[in-house]
Amino acid sequence: MGKESNAILGLLAGTAIGATLGILFAPDKGSNTRQKLADEAATARDRMTEGAHHLRDQVKETVTHKKESLDHQLNSIVNDVSHKTEDVITSLENKLSDLKAKNKKYQKS
Repeated sequence: MGKESNAILGLLAGTAIGATLGILFAPDKGSNTRQKLADEAATARDRMTEGAHHLRDQVKETVTHKKESLDHQLNSIVNDVSHKTEDVITSLENKLSDLKAKNKKYQKS
C-alpha cells in the first residue's frame, strides 16, 4: 500500500506541476492565465481530494481485514487455551482422586 499511495501522490503532484508550467509558458493574456491557473488548481484540489479518499478507503479496508484476521486468531487462541485448561483441570481432578484414595488407605491402617 505504501508504494501505491506514493505513486498516486506522485502522479497528482506531477499533473498539477505540469499543468501549471504549461499554462505559465503559454502565450495568453494575464487574466486568462490567472483563470486557467485557478481552474487547474481547483482540478488538482479535486483530484487530490479524490486520491485522499481512495487512499483512506484502502487504509480502512486493510485495517478492517487485519482486525478480522486478528479477531479470528484471538478466538482460536482462546478456544485452544480453554481446551487445554479443561485438560489440566481433568488431570488435576484425577490426581486429587488418586491422592484421596491413597489417603483413605493410610487412615484405615
